[in-house]
Amino acid sequence: MYINLIIYIFVSFVIIFFSTFFSYKLNLVDKPTKRKIHSEPVAFTGGLALSLAYLFSIYLFDFHYQNLNYIIIIGFLIALVGLLDDIKDLNTVGKLSLQVIPIFYLIIFENLYLTDIGHYEYFTIFLGSFSVPFTCLSVLLLINSFNYSDGIDGNLGLLTISTLIILFILTDDNNIKVLITALIIPLIIFLIFNFAFFNFQKLFLGDSGSLFLGFIISFFLIYFANQKIAHPIILAWSVVLIVYEFLSINIIRIINKKNLFIAGKDHLHHLILKKYKSVFFTNFLITSINITLFFVGYLSFKLINPLFSLMSFVIFFMIFFILRIKRINEK
Repeated sequence: MYINLIIYIFVSFVIIFFSTFFSYKLNLVDKPTKRKIHSEPVAFTGGLALSLAYLFSIYLFDFHYQNLNYIIIIGFLIALVGLLDDIKDLNTVGKLSLQVIPIFYLIIFENLYLTDIGHYEYFTIFLGSFSVPFTCLSVLLLINSFNYSDGIDGNLGLLTISTLIILFILTDDNNIKVLITALIIPLIIFLIFNFAFFNFQKLFLGDSGSLFLGFIISFFLIYFANQKIAHPIILAWSVVLIVYEFLSINIIRIINKKNLFIAGKDHLHHLILKKYKSVFFTNFLITSINITLFFVGYLSFKLINPLFSLMSFVIFFMIFFILRIKRINEK
Protein backbone atom coordinates (compact mmCIF):
# COMPACT_ATOMS: atom_id res chain seq x y z
CA MET A 1 0.00 0.00 0.00
CA TYR A 2 2.76 2.46 0.96
CA ILE A 3 4.70 1.70 -2.22
CA ASN A 4 1.55 2.25 -4.28
CA LEU A 5 0.96 5.51 -2.45
CA ILE A 6 4.45 6.76 -3.30
CA ILE A 7 3.97 5.70 -6.93
CA TYR A 8 0.61 7.49 -7.01
CA ILE A 9 2.06 10.73 -5.63
CA PHE A 10 4.89 10.62 -8.18
CA VAL A 11 2.63 9.80 -11.16
CA SER A 12 0.08 12.46 -10.13
CA PHE A 13 2.86 15.03 -9.98
CA VAL A 14 4.16 13.97 -13.40
CA ILE A 15 0.68 14.13 -14.95
CA ILE A 16 0.03 17.61 -13.55
CA PHE A 17 3.52 18.83 -14.47
CA PHE A 18 3.31 17.74 -18.09
CA SER A 19 -0.31 18.86 -18.37
CA THR A 20 0.87 22.34 -17.41
CA PHE A 21 3.88 22.19 -19.72
CA PHE A 22 1.92 21.11 -22.80
CA SER A 23 -0.93 23.47 -22.02
CA TYR A 24 1.43 26.43 -22.46
CA LYS A 25 3.03 24.84 -25.52
CA LEU A 26 -0.37 24.31 -27.19
CA ASN A 27 -1.65 27.73 -26.11
CA LEU A 28 -4.37 26.18 -23.95
CA VAL A 29 -4.37 29.19 -21.67
CA ASP A 30 -6.87 31.45 -19.97
CA LYS A 31 -6.14 34.93 -21.28
CA PRO A 32 -6.66 37.92 -18.97
CA THR A 33 -9.71 40.16 -19.48
CA LYS A 34 -11.25 43.06 -17.57
CA ARG A 35 -13.35 40.75 -15.39
CA LYS A 36 -10.41 38.46 -14.51
CA ILE A 37 -7.85 39.13 -11.84
CA HIS A 38 -4.80 37.47 -13.42
CA SER A 39 -2.58 39.61 -15.64
CA GLU A 40 -0.88 36.92 -17.77
CA PRO A 41 -2.16 33.89 -19.72
CA VAL A 42 -2.45 30.83 -17.47
CA ALA A 43 -2.79 27.14 -18.39
CA PHE A 44 -6.34 25.88 -17.82
CA THR A 45 -5.88 22.09 -18.03
CA GLY A 46 -5.84 21.41 -14.28
CA GLY A 47 -9.16 19.58 -14.43
CA LEU A 48 -8.00 17.29 -17.21
CA ALA A 49 -4.84 16.48 -15.24
CA LEU A 50 -6.85 15.65 -12.12
CA SER A 51 -9.20 13.38 -14.07
CA LEU A 52 -6.23 11.48 -15.55
CA ALA A 53 -4.65 11.10 -12.11
CA TYR A 54 -7.94 9.77 -10.72
CA LEU A 55 -8.23 7.26 -13.57
CA PHE A 56 -4.73 6.04 -12.73
CA SER A 57 -5.77 5.64 -9.08
CA ILE A 58 -8.49 3.16 -10.12
CA TYR A 59 -5.88 1.06 -11.92
CA LEU A 60 -3.28 1.30 -9.15
CA PHE A 61 -5.41 0.75 -6.05
CA ASP A 62 -8.07 -1.51 -7.56
CA PHE A 63 -10.97 -0.05 -5.58
CA HIS A 64 -13.72 -2.58 -4.89
CA TYR A 65 -16.68 -0.26 -5.36
CA GLN A 66 -18.01 -0.36 -8.91
CA ASN A 67 -20.30 2.62 -8.47
CA LEU A 68 -17.51 4.84 -7.15
CA ASN A 69 -15.17 3.69 -9.92
CA TYR A 70 -17.80 4.54 -12.52
CA ILE A 71 -18.29 7.99 -11.02
CA ILE A 72 -14.61 8.72 -11.63
CA ILE A 73 -14.54 7.11 -15.09
CA ILE A 74 -17.68 8.89 -16.33
CA GLY A 75 -16.45 12.05 -14.64
CA PHE A 76 -13.64 12.08 -17.18
CA LEU A 77 -16.29 12.86 -19.83
CA ILE A 78 -17.41 15.86 -17.78
CA ALA A 79 -13.78 17.03 -17.67
CA LEU A 80 -13.68 16.82 -21.47
CA VAL A 81 -16.91 18.85 -21.68
CA GLY A 82 -15.32 21.48 -19.48
CA LEU A 83 -12.14 21.48 -21.54
CA LEU A 84 -14.20 21.94 -24.71
CA ASP A 85 -15.95 24.86 -23.04
CA ASP A 86 -12.60 26.38 -22.06
CA ILE A 87 -11.39 26.13 -25.66
CA LYS A 88 -14.57 26.91 -27.61
CA ASP A 89 -16.54 28.92 -25.03
CA LEU A 90 -19.75 26.91 -25.43
CA ASN A 91 -23.10 28.61 -24.94
CA THR A 92 -25.10 27.77 -21.81
CA VAL A 93 -27.53 25.40 -23.56
CA GLY A 94 -24.72 23.48 -25.25
CA LYS A 95 -22.70 23.12 -22.06
CA LEU A 96 -25.68 21.96 -19.96
CA SER A 97 -26.78 19.53 -22.66
CA LEU A 98 -23.38 17.86 -22.73
CA GLN A 99 -23.36 17.65 -18.92
CA VAL A 100 -26.73 15.89 -18.84
CA ILE A 101 -25.54 12.87 -20.86
CA PRO A 102 -23.00 11.45 -18.32
CA ILE A 103 -25.31 12.45 -15.45
CA PHE A 104 -28.17 10.44 -16.92
CA TYR A 105 -25.87 7.48 -17.52
CA LEU A 106 -25.00 7.18 -13.83
CA ILE A 107 -28.59 7.79 -12.77
CA ILE A 108 -30.22 5.33 -15.17
CA PHE A 109 -27.62 2.61 -15.68
CA GLU A 110 -25.85 2.69 -12.29
CA ASN A 111 -28.96 3.54 -10.24
CA LEU A 112 -27.21 6.47 -8.60
CA TYR A 113 -30.29 8.52 -7.79
CA LEU A 114 -32.04 9.63 -4.63
CA THR A 115 -35.30 7.95 -3.63
CA ASP A 116 -35.70 10.17 -0.58
CA ILE A 117 -33.88 13.05 1.10
CA GLY A 118 -34.02 11.78 4.64
CA HIS A 119 -36.15 10.88 7.62
CA TYR A 120 -36.96 13.81 9.93
CA GLU A 121 -38.41 12.44 13.17
CA TYR A 122 -42.07 12.64 12.16
CA PHE A 123 -41.83 12.19 8.41
CA THR A 124 -39.63 11.04 5.53
CA ILE A 125 -39.29 13.13 2.38
CA PHE A 126 -39.86 10.54 -0.35
CA LEU A 127 -39.28 11.61 -3.94
CA GLY A 128 -41.34 8.92 -5.67
CA SER A 129 -41.76 9.63 -9.39
CA PHE A 130 -39.58 12.72 -9.03
CA SER A 131 -36.49 10.71 -8.00
CA VAL A 132 -34.73 10.83 -11.38
CA PRO A 133 -35.58 14.45 -12.38
CA PHE A 134 -34.83 15.69 -8.85
CA THR A 135 -31.47 13.93 -8.81
CA CYS A 136 -30.55 15.17 -12.28
CA LEU A 137 -31.47 18.77 -11.43
CA SER A 138 -29.64 18.61 -8.09
CA VAL A 139 -26.46 17.29 -9.72
CA LEU A 140 -26.61 19.93 -12.46
CA LEU A 141 -27.03 22.70 -9.90
CA LEU A 142 -24.25 21.42 -7.65
CA ILE A 143 -21.86 20.95 -10.57
CA ASN A 144 -22.42 24.55 -11.63
CA SER A 145 -22.25 25.71 -8.00
CA PHE A 146 -18.68 24.40 -8.00
CA ASN A 147 -18.06 26.33 -11.20
CA TYR A 148 -19.23 29.51 -9.42
CA SER A 149 -16.70 28.93 -6.63
CA ASP A 150 -13.73 28.80 -9.00
CA GLY A 151 -12.73 32.46 -9.22
CA ILE A 152 -9.46 32.93 -7.35
CA ASP A 153 -6.40 30.76 -6.79
CA GLY A 154 -7.01 27.90 -4.41
CA ASN A 155 -10.64 28.62 -3.56
CA LEU A 156 -12.39 25.65 -5.18
CA GLY A 157 -9.48 23.29 -4.54
CA LEU A 158 -9.51 24.00 -0.81
CA LEU A 159 -13.30 23.86 -0.57
CA THR A 160 -13.28 20.49 -2.33
CA ILE A 161 -10.56 19.17 -0.02
CA SER A 162 -12.57 20.31 3.00
CA THR A 163 -15.63 18.44 1.69
CA LEU A 164 -13.59 15.29 1.01
CA ILE A 165 -12.12 15.41 4.51
CA ILE A 166 -15.65 15.63 5.91
CA LEU A 167 -16.67 12.58 3.85
CA PHE A 168 -13.51 10.81 5.05
CA ILE A 169 -14.57 11.42 8.66
CA LEU A 170 -18.18 10.37 8.06
CA THR A 171 -17.35 6.88 6.72
CA ASP A 172 -15.99 3.93 8.69
CA ASP A 173 -15.15 1.98 5.53
CA ASN A 174 -11.36 1.86 5.11
CA ASN A 175 -11.60 1.17 1.37
CA ILE A 176 -13.64 4.34 0.87
CA LYS A 177 -11.15 6.23 3.05
CA VAL A 178 -8.36 5.09 0.71
CA LEU A 179 -10.37 6.24 -2.31
CA ILE A 180 -11.03 9.65 -0.76
CA THR A 181 -7.33 9.97 0.07
CA ALA A 182 -6.58 9.20 -3.58
CA LEU A 183 -8.85 12.09 -4.54
CA ILE A 184 -7.20 14.52 -2.14
CA ILE A 185 -3.56 13.86 -3.09
CA PRO A 186 -3.68 15.20 -6.68
CA LEU A 187 -5.67 18.20 -5.44
CA ILE A 188 -2.87 19.10 -3.04
CA ILE A 189 -0.32 18.73 -5.85
CA PHE A 190 -2.54 20.87 -8.10
CA LEU A 191 -2.59 23.62 -5.45
CA ILE A 192 1.21 23.74 -5.55
CA PHE A 193 0.97 24.61 -9.26
CA ASN A 194 -2.11 26.80 -8.81
CA PHE A 195 -0.23 29.02 -6.35
CA ALA A 196 2.97 28.67 -8.42
CA PHE A 197 4.97 27.47 -5.42
CA PHE A 198 8.64 26.55 -6.00
CA ASN A 199 8.52 28.56 -9.26
CA PHE A 200 6.33 25.98 -11.00
CA GLN A 201 4.34 27.27 -13.94
CA LYS A 202 0.90 28.45 -12.87
CA LEU A 203 -2.09 26.19 -13.52
CA PHE A 204 -5.85 26.78 -13.33
CA LEU A 205 -8.57 24.17 -12.88
CA GLY A 206 -10.50 25.63 -15.80
CA ASP A 207 -14.11 24.67 -16.42
CA SER A 208 -12.85 21.12 -16.91
CA GLY A 209 -11.76 21.08 -13.27
CA SER A 210 -14.68 22.86 -11.64
CA LEU A 211 -17.28 20.78 -13.51
CA PHE A 212 -15.33 17.56 -12.91
CA LEU A 213 -14.97 18.16 -9.16
CA GLY A 214 -18.62 19.16 -8.88
CA PHE A 215 -19.61 15.96 -10.70
CA ILE A 216 -17.44 13.74 -8.47
CA ILE A 217 -18.67 15.31 -5.22
CA SER A 218 -22.32 15.27 -6.36
CA PHE A 219 -22.39 11.55 -7.01
CA PHE A 220 -20.26 10.72 -3.97
CA LEU A 221 -22.90 12.49 -1.86
CA ILE A 222 -25.63 10.45 -3.58
CA TYR A 223 -23.67 7.24 -2.96
CA PHE A 224 -23.18 8.12 0.72
CA ALA A 225 -26.91 8.83 1.07
CA ASN A 226 -28.01 5.64 -0.71
CA GLN A 227 -25.63 3.47 1.33
CA LYS A 228 -26.85 5.11 4.55
CA ILE A 229 -23.31 6.17 5.38
CA ALA A 230 -24.62 9.58 6.39
CA HIS A 231 -27.98 11.32 6.57
CA PRO A 232 -28.77 13.52 3.53
CA ILE A 233 -28.92 16.71 5.63
CA ILE A 234 -25.43 16.02 7.00
CA LEU A 235 -24.20 15.58 3.43
CA ALA A 236 -25.86 18.86 2.44
CA TRP A 237 -23.96 20.58 5.25
CA SER A 238 -20.67 19.28 3.77
CA VAL A 239 -21.12 21.59 0.75
CA VAL A 240 -23.09 24.25 2.59
CA LEU A 241 -21.16 27.36 1.55
CA ILE A 242 -21.01 26.34 -2.11
CA VAL A 243 -24.79 25.83 -2.14
CA TYR A 244 -25.54 29.05 -0.21
CA GLU A 245 -23.34 31.11 -2.50
CA PHE A 246 -24.82 29.68 -5.70
CA LEU A 247 -28.40 30.28 -4.57
CA SER A 248 -27.64 33.75 -3.22
CA ILE A 249 -25.89 34.99 -6.35
CA ASN A 250 -28.67 33.82 -8.64
CA ILE A 251 -31.46 35.19 -6.47
CA ILE A 252 -29.68 38.55 -6.21
CA ARG A 253 -29.14 38.63 -9.98
CA ILE A 254 -32.83 37.86 -10.55
CA ILE A 255 -33.83 40.67 -8.15
CA ASN A 256 -31.46 43.08 -9.91
CA LYS A 257 -32.64 41.83 -13.34
CA LYS A 258 -29.16 40.72 -14.36
CA ASN A 259 -28.24 37.87 -16.70
CA LEU A 260 -27.76 34.67 -14.70
CA PHE A 261 -25.29 33.21 -17.16
CA ILE A 262 -22.78 36.04 -17.51
CA ALA A 263 -19.70 35.82 -15.29
CA GLY A 264 -19.18 38.66 -12.87
CA LYS A 265 -17.30 39.76 -9.77
CA ASP A 266 -20.26 39.48 -7.43
CA HIS A 267 -19.02 36.20 -5.92
CA LEU A 268 -18.15 35.96 -2.24
CA HIS A 269 -14.47 35.30 -2.91
CA HIS A 270 -14.25 38.44 -5.07
CA LEU A 271 -15.91 40.59 -2.40
CA ILE A 272 -13.64 39.29 0.38
CA LEU A 273 -10.53 39.61 -1.80
CA LYS A 274 -11.47 43.20 -2.69
CA LYS A 275 -11.79 44.09 1.00
CA TYR A 276 -8.77 42.30 2.45
CA LYS A 277 -6.42 42.25 -0.59
CA SER A 278 -5.15 38.78 0.29
CA VAL A 279 -5.80 35.58 -1.65
CA PHE A 280 -4.55 33.44 1.24
CA PHE A 281 -6.75 35.16 3.83
CA THR A 282 -9.73 34.94 1.48
CA ASN A 283 -9.20 31.19 1.07
CA PHE A 284 -8.67 30.71 4.80
CA LEU A 285 -11.85 32.63 5.65
CA ILE A 286 -14.07 30.88 3.08
CA THR A 287 -12.80 27.39 3.93
CA SER A 288 -13.16 28.10 7.65
CA ILE A 289 -16.74 29.30 7.17
CA ASN A 290 -17.61 26.11 5.26
CA ILE A 291 -16.09 23.86 7.94
CA THR A 292 -17.65 25.86 10.80
CA LEU A 293 -21.11 25.73 9.24
CA PHE A 294 -20.73 21.99 8.72
CA PHE A 295 -19.97 21.44 12.42
CA VAL A 296 -22.95 23.62 13.35
CA GLY A 297 -25.17 21.42 11.18
CA TYR A 298 -23.54 18.21 12.41
CA LEU A 299 -23.91 19.13 16.08
CA SER A 300 -27.51 20.22 15.60
CA PHE A 301 -28.15 16.81 14.02
CA LYS A 302 -26.38 14.80 16.72
CA LEU A 303 -27.37 16.80 19.82
CA ILE A 304 -30.95 17.61 18.82
CA ASN A 305 -32.41 15.86 15.76
CA PRO A 306 -32.39 15.79 11.92
CA LEU A 307 -35.42 18.09 11.67
CA PHE A 308 -33.70 20.79 13.69
CA SER A 309 -30.62 20.39 11.48
CA LEU A 310 -32.78 20.80 8.37
CA MET A 311 -34.45 23.91 9.83
CA SER A 312 -31.03 25.27 10.76
CA PHE A 313 -29.84 24.76 7.17
CA VAL A 314 -32.71 26.94 5.93
CA ILE A 315 -32.36 29.57 8.68
CA PHE A 316 -28.61 29.93 8.16
CA PHE A 317 -29.21 30.34 4.44
CA MET A 318 -31.63 33.19 5.14
CA ILE A 319 -29.02 34.87 7.36
CA PHE A 320 -26.31 34.30 4.76
CA PHE A 321 -28.55 35.70 2.02
CA ILE A 322 -29.39 38.84 4.01
CA LEU A 323 -25.70 39.45 4.68
CA ARG A 324 -24.90 38.92 0.99
CA ILE A 325 -27.53 41.46 -0.10
CA LYS A 326 -26.21 43.93 2.48
CA ARG A 327 -22.63 43.46 1.23
CA ILE A 328 -23.71 43.95 -2.39
CA ASN A 329 -25.57 47.14 -1.51
CA GLU A 330 -22.54 48.46 0.39
CA LYS A 331 -20.45 47.79 -2.68
